[in-house]
Amino acid sequence: NRGKQQRTFIQMRTVLKVVDNSGAKKVMCIQALKGKKGARLGDTIIASVKEAHPNGKVKKGKVVYGVVVRAAMPKGRCDGSEVKFDDNAVVLVDKQGQPIGTRVFGPVPHELRQKKHVKILTLAGHIA
Repeated sequence: NRGKQQRTFIQMRTVLKVVDNSGAKKVMCIQALKGKKGARLGDTIIASVKEAHPNGKVKKGKVVYGVVVRAAMPKGRCDGSEVKFDDNAVVLVDKQGQPIGTRVFGPVPHELRQKKHVKILTLAGHIA
């Protein structure tokens, strides 16, 4: 039952939705770049493209970097509220951390600002 998946770190084999227009639809995490347990909101991961649009920039099987923009695991905010999403979503970036796509779909939490991913925030239509 997928609705019951426990809310944990994004780790190896986690499949994430790609929410930009880079051409990839789903990627599977190969490695979280920091943190032994796995990645959280705003972290960068290395992933392999599992599903892609036929004419997108990114092809199936390619290894890509992604920034986690939505995570199912709750993250506390300073005001005591917490932010969590129903899905795990990434935006693909290159080695320098520049977004590959030109648009980001769906809400993106403002936590990304502390992580210096301001570029992604500017592409996002909606900042949660």
